[in-house]
Amino acid sequence: MTFTAPLTTAETAALATAAAAKLQELTGIAKFDIALTLGSGWGRAAHTLGEIIAEIPAEQVPGFAPSGVIGHSGTLTAIRLADGRHVLVIGARTHLYEGKGVDAVAHGVRTAHAAGATTAVLTNGAGGVNFDYGVGEAVLIKDHINLTAKSPLKGAEFVDLTDLYSKELRAAAKQVKPDLKEGVYAQVPGPHFETPAEIHYLRTIGADAVGMSTALEAIAARALGMRILGFTLITNPAAGVVDEPLNHEEIIAEGKAAEARLAELLTAVITNLPR
Repeated sequence: MTFTAPLTTAETAALATAAAAKLQELTGIAKFDIALTLGSGWGRAAHTLGEIIAEIPAEQVPGFAPSGVIGHSGTLTAIRLADGRHVLVIGARTHLYEGKGVDAVAHGVRTAHAAGATTAVLTNGAGGVNFDYGVGEAVLIKDHINLTAKSPLKGAEFVDLTDLYSKELRAAAKQVKPDLKEGVYAQVPGPHFETPAEIHYLRTIGADAVGMSTALEAIAARALGMRILGFTLITNPAAGVVDEPLNHEEIIAEGKAAEARLAELLTAVITNLPR
């Protein structure tokens, strides 16, 4: 079963179950506790969280494919924390603009849930819409605006998103770094960057950062009952904030420059998350 055609809810669940079974076979881990999806700039955390049990090319697991985006590892990594909990690190995120459909985008968190994870930590790189955000700054996501005109849910599946990004988990993150800023993240379809007029619109409707991932994954995770913590790395000022064109290579470079600091932050936060 693949994502070449839209799947039913039962089919997406079956594919996630098959992927989880394969992960458990390849890693020897019967149950994961936390899922960590890595965005641009966050990749080094996969090697600082704890003991690496297994690192698996994504294509070996049903429903996953090698990453089509620079800055993503294309692997699934199993890590054991010092307290014995297991983390599934997803370095093979699928973005909506890759054209594989919403089910492919949500497959990572659905697989993690099928493998036992009850907490999803979602990270990304984004453009700073809020003038107070500096390049290289990590920001907690307190809410999102989904501008993709898509949902990972099908039919009459009405899911409450009031506390989508868990207050409890955000409080735990602030115990580690009390000066963490919080903001609203807007997901757009991409892959093109936004125009200055669109950034002005986003600022007007309450967005602080803008990117091309995370919101759809968060909705899918909440529908499964998972707790969600979100982080965004400000890799660049959004269009029109400064009088310079946007460049993907420069954005990747900013993420690379921040990797060590972000890995330290994410390691401390994840090890401090309540069970």
